[in-house]
Amino acid sequence: MNKQEFLTYSGLQVQILDLWLEQRWLTPEETSVGIQFSDIDVARARLIYDLKSDLGANDEGIDVILHLMDQIHGLRHALAQLHKDIQERSP
Repeated sequence: MNKQEFLTYSGLQVQILDLWLEQRWLTPEETSVGIQFSDIDVARARLIYDLKSDLGANDEGIDVILHLMDQIHGLRHALAQLHKDIQERSP
């Protein structure tokens, strides 16, 4: 989805989106037609919004939370791949 569609789905204002992109809290795919957002980007934006508004997390806290979540996601992916590799090698 393009930037305008993302703003509609996420409910963010342009200024907030631009700030979050600058902070690299959101990292949409860059294509020849411009940046393209995914459903995961929308979910991540809603999470950031909830962390800030409902839980009162500050910018440094958001940085830490997102970094930890990204690490967990990466580890889950690595573990799934390892499990798949073990299954393929087992008789």
